[in-house]
Amino acid sequence: MVKKNDLPECPVATTVQLIGNKWKLLIIRNLQMRPWRFNELYKNLEGISQKVLTESLRSMEADGIIIRTVYDEVPPKVEYSLSELGESMRPILKAMEVWGEEYKSGKLL
Repeated sequence: MVKKNDLPECPVATTVQLIGNKWKLLIIRNLQMRPWRFNELYKNLEGISQKVLTESLRSMEADGIIIRTVYDEVPPKVEYSLSELGESMRPILKAMEVWGEEYKSGKLL
């Protein structure tokens, strides 16, 4: 987990440090829909390696962005969902979605 004292002074840099890579953003995008299991995420995120997915999930769990829930059953079942902190990122991803749509439609060119 990143300690608040170790965060950059710039708030944009802080956000980038916490979620500023392609895979973390796409994981958060998926978790906005519903809780997902590891293999569901792995199959849905074309091009991600199991190692990168595992590292990204662990990092976001440590930073309080996602919640890892382990169900006591055989075989073990684990689901990932957004925490309250993760849910607070919805406006960020929505703004990115709107900008991407406008760019693709040529409105921003």
